[in-house]
Amino acid sequence: MSLSHFSFYSAFTFSALGLAFHRTHLISALLCLEGMMLSMYISLSMWPIENHYPSFTLAPVLMLAFSACEAGTGLAMLVATTRTHGSDHLHNLNLLQC
Repeated sequence: MSLSHFSFYSAFTFSALGLAFHRTHLISALLCLEGMMLSMYISLSMWPIENHYPSFTLAPVLMLAFSACEAGTGLAMLVATTRTHGSDHLHNLNLLQC
């Protein structure tokens, strides 16, 4: 395993662990999701270069578009949650009360 592969895998793993264990604020969960998407984007961008596949160069662009939509939706949820509940603490959110 090369150093670049190890760094992408470790960045994804640390972001997933941060999402799993540090669930206090919604903004920290969104940052962990963005870290996961960034590591996946970089690995998808490097994969066609390493394997000499010219036909898979559109996949990182599509993933970047979906990542931007996910970030926009997450920030809209953050603003809506802060306005209705007064904070972005995840323990205040309960889907059963809606």
